[in-house]
Amino acid sequence: MSNDPGTPTGRGPVDAALVDRIAAHLVRSEHFSDVHSRPPYAPSAVVADYDLGYFPSGVERAYLRIRWFETDDFSIHYSEQYGTGGSWECRWDRHPNDHNTREHFHPPPDAATPGVDEEYSSDWRSVLTTVLTRLDDRIAAFWED
Repeated sequence: MSNDPGTPTGRGPVDAALVDRIAAHLVRSEHFSDVHSRPPYAPSAVVADYDLGYFPSGVERAYLRIRWFETDDFSIHYSEQYGTGGSWECRWDRHPNDHNTREHFHPPPDAATPGVDEEYSSDWRSVLTTVLTRLDDRIAAFWED
């Protein structure tokens, strides 16, 4: 059983091949300074750290943690961590649960549960594009007057 309280049961095994494909996709993006597929501290995930050059100086770390399962369920968690000790987080999920429909979004600033029901594409590339586009908007907002 996972130590992650946001990990519901019943998702099935990790889709390791797809997790590796997602990592290979993210490595090609200039937005990330470091991408690890299934590292020892998160063996079911891709962990991608954003290049901090995209963020104001108060952001000490910004990363994505993506888990994808053979059931086509997923969890994509985004976190910004600040020098003050605070954070800003959100999460896109597809999994059985008792708080929302199977497909939902846990909104920032704390990825609150219950979240907002959403619908996602069945294609992982479209899901990832949706997430990265929203995060690009978040990053752009830091620099708007």
